[in-house]
Amino acid sequence: MATKPQILRPGDTVGIVTLGSPLYENVINARIQTLQNFGLKVVLGKYVYSYNGYLAATEQQRASDLMDMFKNPDVKAIIPSRGGVGVAGIIPYLDFSVIAQNPKIVTGYSDITILLNALYTLADLITFHSLLLIDFEATTPEYNFNQFFTATATLTSPRQLENPPEIPLISRVPGNVTGPIVGGNLTSFVDNLGTPFEVDTKGKIILIEDVHEPVNTIYRYINHLILAGKFKDCAGIIMGECSQCVTAYDKSYDDLIDEVMVPLNKPLMTNLASGHGKYKMAIPIGAQANLNTYNNTLTVLEPTVHI
Repeated sequence: MATKPQILRPGDTVGIVTLGSPLYENVINARIQTLQNFGLKVVLGKYVYSYNGYLAATEQQRASDLMDMFKNPDVKAIIPSRGGVGVAGIIPYLDFSVIAQNPKIVTGYSDITILLNALYTLADLITFHSLLLIDFEATTPEYNFNQFFTATATLTSPRQLENPPEIPLISRVPGNVTGPIVGGNLTSFVDNLGTPFEVDTKGKIILIEDVHEPVNTIYRYINHLILAGKFKDCAGIIMGECSQCVTAYDKSYDDLIDEVMVPLNKPLMTNLASGHGKYKMAIPIGAQANLNTYNNTLTVLEPTVHI
């Protein structure tokens, strides 16, 4: 089983880093106040406020901020400010042996997907497809905070992952499989194909979600994964929402699932509230989970943090 980070407690210190695209200083400061209202202390990376076009800082600078957080014994959790683009660029500059010796809670989604899976693959660390700093605001649904803190601040196990009541989980292909969860944002998942940091899907349950992409583009990415063999050896598939993904050529996201994903004949659950949607389930990347589409359940089988 993968390494679990230490549990998050009131009064602990969290490190804030900007690993991809920049975020406005006033937004960062407002979200930090929300974190402090939860009883957490905050330490900032050197380049958290930096701005260099579509990137916050150079690859080396952003990577050094992340490594500083792993090396800091006071930091219990690392929360990126946002995703955007560019996270893949920092991966070659990370020391995964140091990271493996200093496991921390790392959370995020969007382009942070690349980091979450790299940390699991190369440092054997459970990470969390969950909140970014930008999500710590007054309008964030309580569901999202409950999900984040249940995953990172409790030893609850087994833990059934449940959508908000108004959003039903939908099982499309029957099956009952167990394995670690990998994946996340589809665009970022595809970005790493053919690199040393490519996501290993053999025996894994693949999570996919995306945002702001027309359905024909989602098809292109999905087909790329099919041709790369990523679904051939996986145990099962979870399709999250495709937030604000518009119909193209009279085909919807649901049409794509029915016409492209169902024929793969892998246990398939859809409509998971995650990532870019309003409601964000906390999904542990690298943790053992059971996907049972006969009874429409997704269950994390182990605690995802330790005392």
